Amino acid sequence: MELTVYNIDGSATAKTVTLNDKIFNVEPNDHAIWLDVKQYLANQRQGTHDTLERSTVSGSTRKLKRQKGTGGARAGSIKSPTIRGGATVFGPHPRDYSFKLNKKLKRVARFSAFTYKQQEGKITVVEDFTFEAPKTKSYTAMLKNLKLEGQKTLLLTADNDKNIFLSCRNLQRTKVMRAIEANTYHVLNAGHLIISESGLTELNKMLGE
Repeated sequence: MELTVYNIDGSATAKTVTLNDKIFNVEPNDHAIWLDVKQYLANQRQGTHDTLERSTVSGSTRKLKRQKGTGGARAGSIKSPTIRGGATVFGPHPRDYSFKLNKKLKRVARFSAFTYKQQEGKITVVEDFTFEAPKTKSYTAMLKNLKLEGQKTLLLTADNDKNIFLSCRNLQRTKVMRAIEANTYHVLNAGHLIISESGLTELNKMLGE
């Protein structure tokens, strides 16, 4: 599929690029996408949650009342889970939520995500650019020129351009990352993909993984 290359001022250039069918026109695998997104979100979890059990909660070990004759159930510890301020039963404890996936499966999931964006017409290719200084106004002007203002966008570049990164850092609905580092979650989470020409070249390097 061929796409027109745009300038950051929103005007179309005379250049076109061809999207690689091995990346942008595969048979989407929804289950692979689900697994890859699940792994990404699981890996973001710190897993530092913890609760106090009877052996760790603070409290006296004195027996609360005599064993017999009160007409109520036997109560031997103020740390009992049935008493207010007592321990927690079967509460969470620190754990590692991360898990591994086959590299080929993750590759299929990533290409499936790119394919969905291509099918939806949510990809714009721009000429390589940079900003003289990091300015949020410069980045918002580019989005406005490309008629993407207010949309959730992901810009894929060939390298980490500091000025571009700092220019969009304060914008909640924008993200910039290297094309080679793009993952299934971020591609699908974006409403529209903006790919630089050199970023597109970097994406083609994925085929050599």
